[in-house]
Amino acid sequence: MSALEVVRDPLWNNIRLEPEALELLDTPSIQRLRYVRQLGHAFLVYPGATHTRFEHALGAYHLARRAVAHLEEAGHRFDAADTLQLRLAALLHDIGHYPFSHALEEAGLPGHELLAERHLARRDLAETLERRGLAPTRLLALIRGQAKEPLAGLVSGAVDVDKLDYLSRDAWMCGVPYGIIDVDRLLTSFTLAAGPGGRISLALHEKGLAALESLLFAKYQMYRNVYWHHAVRSATAMFKRLVRQAVRDERIRVDAVAMATDDGLIHELGRDDPTGLALRLRERRLAKRALDLPATDLPADAADWPATEPDLVERVEDRLARELGLNPGELFLDFPSKRGMLEIDLPLMRRDGEVLQLAGAGAAAHLGLPRVAAELYRSARRLRVFTLRPAQLAEKDVIELVRLPREEVTARLVEERALLTPSRSPPAPRRRRR
Repeated sequence: MSALEVVRDPLWNNIRLEPEALELLDTPSIQRLRYVRQLGHAFLVYPGATHTRFEHALGAYHLARRAVAHLEEAGHRFDAADTLQLRLAALLHDIGHYPFSHALEEAGLPGHELLAERHLARRDLAETLERRGLAPTRLLALIRGQAKEPLAGLVSGAVDVDKLDYLSRDAWMCGVPYGIIDVDRLLTSFTLAAGPGGRISLALHEKGLAALESLLFAKYQMYRNVYWHHAVRSATAMFKRLVRQAVRDERIRVDAVAMATDDGLIHELGRDDPTGLALRLRERRLAKRALDLPATDLPADAADWPATEPDLVERVEDRLARELGLNPGELFLDFPSKRGMLEIDLPLMRRDGEVLQLAGAGAAAHLGLPRVAAELYRSARRLRVFTLRPAQLAEKDVIELVRLPREEVTARLVEERALLTPSRSPPAPRRRRR
């Protein structure tokens, strides 16, 4: 009788679990991930997007097993204990993830990779790891991308099992054709090579270049059409404001949020919600677009504070709301960022055995997408302003605002100066359609 258990998965069919993985899966820390949706509020747009971090963790583990198996079939030899650590790190890579995807990190909470240490120290996981002779410090280094071992890039790297699973799974569950990746070709193209400084690390054989380009294009398409869909971003902006207000009011604690599930958190937020946003999200009464501009229509020197400074963004939102005759909390500014979306950095092994670094100009020499990466990234991004009540904004005023450096925006807030053009007359009320 086989020591491996089999789980059926809609994406990868049969996922075989070794005893160590099965024991970890049965801990409360990992079972929590069954109740944390992979794509946050995307199910409000794509009804099938209710898959969870638990499914994704299984998928990443499965792909790590397959990648190691392919490398061993190609003649590479690894220590069994090292490859076990690697597979389990893939299984645990999202152990510290918040509810509702990355919204809470955007809201200013610590990154989920930082929370992984806290989760690995929980009694249920810590005791299981100790019983199996597994080192939490090594797992943590792999999860955070700090490990130096040759196969570390499979867990956290330019082309890791996390990306291979989430892009494929998200597209499958959303029912969109954008996340098509030649996963088999990529897995069989992995090899080991000496990178900068002579360190042996995961590399890609030249035969996998077309498959790598399919991954990069899938990422671009998924951000443009799914992750940054206007209704998904509206719900995300509302949710961030809801959580930040609840933390300020001490109705929830940040450390409790890190351990919550989607339904548990939204239940707590809705129990006593002066903003009304929890009920709006539940009933899908989302803020509407008052402004929606592609980043290609904006100057290239737009500031980054709208994506990186949640405290400043909230102050700007409330000031803009007052200037437009809205109440604080009725306007949301959204300009998400994913720098390096199409960047790649890993060794490339040529067919003649030569090893090149696939990064920067090296990537552009072998792949088409990196040559136009900046323009593709800008075409995926959109600057939006959402409002709960109808409002009219002048495009040029908002464009000028996001061009200002954070210091200038902060100064205007302190000095009580108008953020929109002060000479502009108040907006005329929209006529209600008959």
